[in-house]
Amino acid sequence: MLHAPKSFVIDALGRSLEPGVARRVVSLVPSETESVARIAGLDRLVGRTEYCEEPRGEIERVPCVGGTKKIDRASVIALAPDLVLANQEESSRGDVEALIAAGLRVHVSFPRTIEGSIRYLESLSQLLLGDSESPIVIEARETYERLLHETPEPLVRVFVPIWRDPWMSFDERTFASDVLAHAGLVNVFADRPRRYPLAADLGDRVEQVVDADRDTRYPRFRLEEAIARAPDVVLLPDEPYRFGDVDANEIRAVEGGAALRVAYADGKDLFWYGVRAVTAPARLRARVLAAG
Repeated sequence: MLHAPKSFVIDALGRSLEPGVARRVVSLVPSETESVARIAGLDRLVGRTEYCEEPRGEIERVPCVGGTKKIDRASVIALAPDLVLANQEESSRGDVEALIAAGLRVHVSFPRTIEGSIRYLESLSQLLLGDSESPIVIEARETYERLLHETPEPLVRVFVPIWRDPWMSFDERTFASDVLAHAGLVNVFADRPRRYPLAADLGDRVEQVVDADRDTRYPRFRLEEAIARAPDVVLLPDEPYRFGDVDANEIRAVEGGAALRVAYADGKDLFWYGVRAVTAPARLRARVLAAG
């Protein structure tokens, strides 16, 4: 089997892209939009999704091409980008395949750890600047090295919901769980995969055999199960679902939950890989330790 030269960028789909200097970029991923602006400047961006909100106050002048799950393909093609940025989980598979079929140069990412996020930054730097050793990448590596040598104590057990109706969280195979681990925070759902069907996830039925293509990283559960996993703190993010005091009170109302401390987090620190990933653990830990 032929292998691409090491200088090539290999994306999450195993596709090879030549490094270069992309000057017309459409980003379909909010965290990647922010990373492009930091690495190469906002002027490189000619299109974004409506959820791409960073850098706030500047990104608004970049045209929108729809949402992350439903983009206007014709608008993307009309912008004549020399690079389209997508994510294997966040972007619609149909949209990605259609843009590739239209002849556009599409990079698909899927980092699931902070270390993987740094590799993504290296690839992005190669695609934008032709050089993986940009100042942003070097700074990210140095910050990560310091992070690895700092072992936060004490460890704190956290319950982090990401959705409700049904309630959902994430297991240890996700980017968010890796961020928590680097912050010295223990994800109480780390060992709990999603079960199918929903009734099995909620404990009402026996789990069925799961198709290998079905994602099991995001368990659904009743709040009683979350409390039984003995968290010290409930960490409520503001995305993808915006949790607030009403949700905190509902969790505390469950038997055994009255004494739980509650902290609120910027969801970007949990779920946005890229330029902010290496500094996110410190911010999350500070939020949790300050919880009253």
